[in-house]
Amino acid sequence: MRAVVFVTDDERSIRTAIVKQLTRQGHHAVGYESGEALLDELKHNLPDLVLLDLKMPSLSGIETLKHVRQLAPSATVIMLTAYGTVQDAVEAMKLGAYDFLVKSVDLENVDVVVNRALEVLRLRRRLESELDRQGNQYHLSNLEAHSHVMKQLLEQVREVAENPKSSVMLLGETGTGKEFLARVIHHNGTRGLGPFIGVNCTAIPKDLFESELFGFERGAFTGANQRKLGLLEKAEGGTLFLDEIGDLDLSMQAKLLRVIQERSFRRLGGTDDLGSDFRLITATNRDLKKEVEGGTFREDLYFRLNVVAFVLPPLRNRVEDILPLCQRAIVRFAQEFGKPVPDLDPEASAMLERYHYPGNIRELQNILERALIFCQGRTLTPACLPNELHERRGPSAVATGTGPDSMVRVEMKLGQQTLADIERAIIDEVLRLANYNKTLAAKHLGITRFALDRRLKGS
Repeated sequence: MRAVVFVTDDERSIRTAIVKQLTRQGHHAVGYESGEALLDELKHNLPDLVLLDLKMPSLSGIETLKHVRQLAPSATVIMLTAYGTVQDAVEAMKLGAYDFLVKSVDLENVDVVVNRALEVLRLRRRLESELDRQGNQYHLSNLEAHSHVMKQLLEQVREVAENPKSSVMLLGETGTGKEFLARVIHHNGTRGLGPFIGVNCTAIPKDLFESELFGFERGAFTGANQRKLGLLEKAEGGTLFLDEIGDLDLSMQAKLLRVIQERSFRRLGGTDDLGSDFRLITATNRDLKKEVEGGTFREDLYFRLNVVAFVLPPLRNRVEDILPLCQRAIVRFAQEFGKPVPDLDPEASAMLERYHYPGNIRELQNILERALIFCQGRTLTPACLPNELHERRGPSAVATGTGPDSMVRVEMKLGQQTLADIERAIIDEVLRLANYNKTLAAKHLGITRFALDRRLKGS
């Protein structure tokens, strides 16, 4: 990293030697003979790094440091000190200096200390850039919503994000972006500066989930050699996101319910009740109403979690959003791969809009990442797309809504599909909705179980 370094020392020989050494290392180094001269320059130009002598006439290094922190808060400061003033250098570090360097004739430690400071500066800037990128990524104004259903959903999300306490449940098929929407709710509300703690309920073994959620005290069980904070404490002031909540064990459901009701919990092995302040967002691709009816999910917990519920539509039900999502993904992958951003061929665009996307947005992103890898020119053509997009598809029947309000929408290409194709597509979708219970599917279709079996065998 080539840095701009301001060296301030009233001893000309020391100042000049450090400037020359830093210049030989490729940095742009400038020397100043006093704190006043440095502060005057900071009103016009800002450095990456300041080397500041601790003992100077008139304005001391400590006093200069206080002004530097105001004029150049992002600059990293290293104090220069003689052997007898190390204690003063430590005091300077309490005021915001990064490190101190003991001056010597050969300046042997200058490169070591400067390189270490610049590495920290580089990492800090990368973190700030990543946080800024994430903030923009999840900002409501930057989201792609061209379909009516998504515009309506984001308007409701905007209102919910401003309420920092209400529990939110996100429903939808795998890959529809439930975790992404959870982060949108978090970043656009008053908890946006707090932590976002996400956990997949299926990723943690059942016998470990309690200790992960609540944490534990030292000696709570064999192997608990020190206190560990749980997810509830880590989410303090922010958001706790529990993905695949439908897979949570019944015993843990009861314990989670108590936390929501009491707004407090205890670490394993602890005796004190700890208050909790976080927003809970849950997600699942299951029908929790059916899970409640089947006795695998607690009804009281369901109502606690289901204060506000959002159903994320599958990508096939929001065709207007496909191409805008494609364009955004193409730009991102082109930047990652160091390639120019290609144009999207009209035929490739049509193929991307026609595809059914059983894996939803996650599958769309995988398709485009692969396409960018194989794209050699300035246009992304059908040849770059995987085989499944080239296959001729039959008519599609898609369910919208849930429960008794479900509707099945059928799409067909005129002249390419038959009435029998359409009938089979409807039967397949209704069977899926009925969890492949043929008796229930036949009831939905208004035919007998015998008639359904006959149609299935005849197709």
